[in-house]
Amino acid sequence: MSAPRPRTVHGALRRATAGLPAAGRRAVADGWLLLQATVSATAAWAVARYLLDHPAPYFAPISALIALTANLGERGLHALRLLGGVVLGLVVGELVLLTVGTGPGSMALGIFVALTAARLTRGPQVVVVQAAVSAILVVALGDQSNGVQRLVDVLVGAGIALLFTQVLFPPEPLALLRGAEKTALTAIAGGLAVTAAAVAEDDDELAGRAVEELRHVRDDLAELHRVGRASTGITRRALVWRAKVVVREQENAGHLDLLGAGCLTLARLVASAGSAARARFREPVRDLADVVDSLAHGLGDREVRQRAADRALALATRITSDSAAATPDGAFLAHGLRMVAADVIAFAGVHPAEAVRAIREGALEQRPPPDPPAPGRLVGWLRLRGRPGGGPRGGPR
Repeated sequence: MSAPRPRTVHGALRRATAGLPAAGRRAVADGWLLLQATVSATAAWAVARYLLDHPAPYFAPISALIALTANLGERGLHALRLLGGVVLGLVVGELVLLTVGTGPGSMALGIFVALTAARLTRGPQVVVVQAAVSAILVVALGDQSNGVQRLVDVLVGAGIALLFTQVLFPPEPLALLRGAEKTALTAIAGGLAVTAAAVAEDDDELAGRAVEELRHVRDDLAELHRVGRASTGITRRALVWRAKVVVREQENAGHLDLLGAGCLTLARLVASAGSAARARFREPVRDLADVVDSLAHGLGDREVRQRAADRALALATRITSDSAAATPDGAFLAHGLRMVAADVIAFAGVHPAEAVRAIREGALEQRPPPDPPAPGRLVGWLRLRGRPGGGPRGGPR
């Protein structure tokens, strides 16, 4: 039995937009994120203006906006990085004013020291930029109190950003990961569909286009790696049962690299094969594209994964040794197709060694495992508190 999905705003949005086309769902999701950014920036400005009585609190809404427009899964961390860069730049600017004073030389010194210090901390680009900007403002205005006010504004903006990203609308690591997986799988399925069309029409131009489409899948896989890193940080603070689900999904997602590389190799073999060899693989390549596409649209369904594994095994075993040995091109194509089928089975949740054994022997003994059942809220909380260290690990995302 699959674990029940938490009732969150993200889940409600998915249910409400389930009947919309993909473009409509993306528009609603983007609109929701933009609304969060707008509300958080406005709230930060209102707090700094009316509660703290800052006459021109520019940096409070700017800080909140910068954090809320970062990639999902990294918004909270972005807010902390922003705050770190501002603090570093303010310290540098204040020290320059105290020791050197104002003037062109002071400005150059402040910028150089702030940039150097930010680089030495190995901070990302937002830390480097904010450190330099903060130092510039302090030295340019020549007013130490302005630096303190900027720090307070940034604290307000970053605090409200953390409230939005960690308390009110926390990210769902499994949804983020499966969204990136779906994008990569859809691109792979599209490349395989073009490969199947090239086989069916014996078209060299289509075969070359398929190779190019599958080469571009690496961009989607790079995004999947980024989302995987973000979801890893989120799961450190998740309840035990959710963490297990996400970790398992990350293990499955790791096989997408191999699946993408295998499909690219298969497409290149199709492009270089002769007409006779291509004709033998018309149905298997088309079926393989359908299998990958079905996985893209059913990542959260164990039955869909099971059917995909069974279908991948069936199409691989249809390539008999006789047909593979008919021509050298056929042997290469048969081997490439079997490797892709093994990668599909592994992505579905079967151990990679078992997937290879199943392709070799024609029988799949292991089944994709179900998600672990969700414990009650109290049980999950107690398990979380029982971790070494006594609580959540990792920074906000």
